Amino acid sequence: MTISFKGAHFPRDVILHAVFFYLRYSVSYRDLEEILAERSTSVDHATLNRWIVKYAPLVADRARRKKQCCDRSWRMDETYVRVKGEWVYLYRAVDKHGKTLDFMLSKRRNKAAATKFFARALEVNRLPSKTVIDKSGANTAGIKAVNKMLKGFGCPIPIQMVRRKFPNNIIEQDHRFIKRRIRPMLGFKSFESASATLDGIEVSQMIRKGQFGLGFCPFKQFAELAI
Repeated sequence: MTISFKGAHFPRDVILHAVFFYLRYSVSYRDLEEILAERSTSVDHATLNRWIVKYAPLVADRARRKKQCCDRSWRMDETYVRVKGEWVYLYRAVDKHGKTLDFMLSKRRNKAAATKFFARALEVNRLPSKTVIDKSGANTAGIKAVNKMLKGFGCPIPIQMVRRKFPNNIIEQDHRFIKRRIRPMLGFKSFESASATLDGIEVSQMIRKGQFGLGFCPFKQFAELAI
């Protein structure tokens, strides 16, 4: 279903351009407000924030389901993000080639969060042959819980779990793009805003990696995800 822009006071393309520009490049809301004003579009920075919170998660959900198939060898890890002065956890998974599989912001780093993330990733990806993680007890428990659920559904072969540190360099390197984009933001004021913004940044990263095909400009790929 197409994302609805009903009730918006600006054209769809203006909204999507603003959202994509903020997610992809290191600009603040006030910077973007000024950039748009120079192009004869007057949008308050608070409105820009509302656009991100409303539309970025919707585009991200479609991106998760529309991306090209990834390899069945996964790398999973979590990184830290500051929200209202406290650390929360961005769970991320990529395949062995660095293609993004899924992402999820969580207030906790425990078995429940890891299980939820693995189950979420399985909704939109093929069953992995193996998953490489660090030596986190929570992630280990999460994979074991998912394997137990898969067995209950009649899956005879469990997901192979590899607990090592150095093979996860692929995803640890991939964290850098996310960190580089959010560093100028100096933290988020709410969990909802952080989750929405990070969802959108992940989509811009997936576009950069060519996960929706090549031949289109990045913005056009982003806009087509809203159709």
